[in-house]
Amino acid sequence: MSSRALPPLTALRAFEAAARHLSFKHAAAELSLTPTAISHQIRQLEDHLGVRLFVRGTRRVDLTPAGQTLFPPLRDGFDAMARAVQTVRPTTGPRTLVLSTTMAFASQWLLPRLARFASAHADIALHLHTSDEPVDLHGGAAQLAIRYGRGSYPGLKGVPLLPSRFAPVCAPALHVRDIEDLTRVPLIGFEWYRRDATTPDWPLWFERAGRAPLPRQLHFSDEVHAIQAAIAGQGVALINLALAADALRSGMLRQPFGPEVAGHAFHLVWPEALDADPDVARVRAWLLDEAATMPRES
Repeated sequence: MSSRALPPLTALRAFEAAARHLSFKHAAAELSLTPTAISHQIRQLEDHLGVRLFVRGTRRVDLTPAGQTLFPPLRDGFDAMARAVQTVRPTTGPRTLVLSTTMAFASQWLLPRLARFASAHADIALHLHTSDEPVDLHGGAAQLAIRYGRGSYPGLKGVPLLPSRFAPVCAPALHVRDIEDLTRVPLIGFEWYRRDATTPDWPLWFERAGRAPLPRQLHFSDEVHAIQAAIAGQGVALINLALAADALRSGMLRQPFGPEVAGHAFHLVWPEALDADPDVARVRAWLLDEAATMPRES
């Protein structure tokens, strides 16, 4: 006879997903169920335990103290089960690991370097997940992520990967040499996924430069297109120099003047449950080695 007096596993799984997302809708999408089914399973679990696990609001749900107590060990338990299943499953080829990051970081920094990873680690198939919205690493969609931000990621381990500095860059053919030249060329901007008072955009740059702001003529939904527009000679873009480094070294872009505005760093993060995974550790070490080769201009 088993001594484990557990509620139904399906109800525990529904609770863990809903607690991780703080959303019945997102939990339902992950588990291929309806939000109504998720709500029903959680109600069953609450009745079984005799406590309320969520405070249900109009647009979101929050964990009660009981839910906050139950969630971490359940999350870690499901993570441990997933690792155990992966360990005993026969492998017929390279192990697939997913690295999630922004579209701009993937296209401008990672893609030119992936061939080196494949050559050095033929037993790992590193797949990229690109999205400006952070992926939930505890949900199994990815094992690692590179995130632009302040570096505080509860439930995850992380290390700084690359610093960020933003400055005007443009194609050499524009013949932009000093700040006065900005009055005769288009300014290129892009939409930020999240903004705050320190977002390094054109208004902040003009403030740091001690100049009256000029209007943008070209605006893109993402940073990738802003960089490509600058390379094509369509104007001057205020770009993260870490992402423009290869184009600057090759001469496709040049940085005619400052000032440089500091942004948040890129951080490499992963779930605490995967901290001892040897393959995840190899990917981390490779990324840190690649970042260490980047020039650190003053």
